[in-house]
Amino acid sequence: MESTEIDFLASYYSQEGDNASVTGGIGTETLTDIAPTIVVNIPLNADAVLTVDVGISTYTSASSSNLDPFDSSGASEDYEGEESANANPTGSPWIASSGASRKDTWFSARSTYTHSSDDRNTIHSAHLSYASEYDYVSYGFGGSVTKLFNEKNTEIGIQAQVYLDKWMPRYPTELDSYVEAERNLNNGFFKAINIYNQKGLLTSKSNSWDTDFTLIDNKNRNTYSASLSFSQILSKKSHLSLFMDIIQQKGWLANPMQRVYFKDVENYYVGNPDNMTSNIKNDYVSKKNTDVFQLADDIERLPDTRTKIPLGARWNYYVHEQLSLRSYYRFYSDDWGVNSHTLHIETPIKIKEKYTLYPSIRYYNQTAADYFAAYDEHLSSSSFYTSDYDLAAFNAMQYGLGVRYTDLFTENKIWKFGLKNVDIKYVYYQRNIGFVAHLISFGCKWVLD
Repeated sequence: MESTEIDFLASYYSQEGDNASVTGGIGTETLTDIAPTIVVNIPLNADAVLTVDVGISTYTSASSSNLDPFDSSGASEDYEGEESANANPTGSPWIASSGASRKDTWFSARSTYTHSSDDRNTIHSAHLSYASEYDYVSYGFGGSVTKLFNEKNTEIGIQAQVYLDKWMPRYPTELDSYVEAERNLNNGFFKAINIYNQKGLLTSKSNSWDTDFTLIDNKNRNTYSASLSFSQILSKKSHLSLFMDIIQQKGWLANPMQRVYFKDVENYYVGNPDNMTSNIKNDYVSKKNTDVFQLADDIERLPDTRTKIPLGARWNYYVHEQLSLRSYYRFYSDDWGVNSHTLHIETPIKIKEKYTLYPSIRYYNQTAADYFAAYDEHLSSSSFYTSDYDLAAFNAMQYGLGVRYTDLFTENKIWKFGLKNVDIKYVYYQRNIGFVAHLISFGCKWVLD
């Protein structure tokens, strides 16, 4: 690299689904996210480059808002030992709350130092990273060594990374309030609240909802990974690369925001008594339910270790001057019972000297984790459980279409920076379990003259 380069990146993402993990595997998953990022590459000398990557991701989530589903009714304004003013606070897994958890901003920063040998056959790099959001913080560091052989036609790389993360856990309102009230439904938040059983009948506080919920003790979550890659130029038109990762995670690997419901214990509800029918268990899962909420039995709990092993390959082929083929396959397996296959194909098509169109298609499928079950299907006797549909069995298809403008001579300029390229891409993603997402991304690179 001879000159400083700056990348401006941005994306808009939206999704819809009916299996929100915060509300136990049912409910709205509506979410939007805007993520601008800037990446600056600075050559320090002939052999070294410093890269600084800073970005934010600002989202609004109907699912996360229901960490406190009663906020719109004012019932949970202050539940640390204070009495609720509303005997029938309303909420629904299908309706977004106005609670503080409905939106958040994730911030990340990463710096990477890369040094090449004089013959450019050995490359060393090291990086530091930081990321945070309102309930999570992450520190990372790592390094890599890359060796090139055979007149740079063969490349082998080794990389290691460590992430030391910590939860600042937020819990579902009813569980957190229950602990604050010293497990007494006649205290604090629950004192004035009516609780109904699964027949829609008002219950006595002495014979009502109860849970063994406990706050988490170990708030750390550490990730260690090692990667090995091999790359080979097969011919003038063909290139192959292989990779393997080993990833070990330790600590609290579940999400404390996510509710779980047990099928072998009675269900209890709060909300509008006019809609507490004898058919409440069936009515609750209907999108027509706008003012009844089921009290959680527990939060998601998962083993405190997880080992992941992905194996993959890329093969790129230059068909002719107007068309190339880029293909990617990955097999993934972990000790939670998840196995997956990913196949991705992209075909860049040069339509003019400066313009390239690149359609793509991606297929993905996975098996369910050993600890996954749908809403109200877990057993209370289990040690681990989740209703997060990211750990369910599903198939997914992704279709993308992008266009790139390349200015080899950086003719367009802003101050001392010349425009090198511009990318715009749209992606449509769909799972076979009723989940749909859209992504629009934009990027441009500027080079200092």
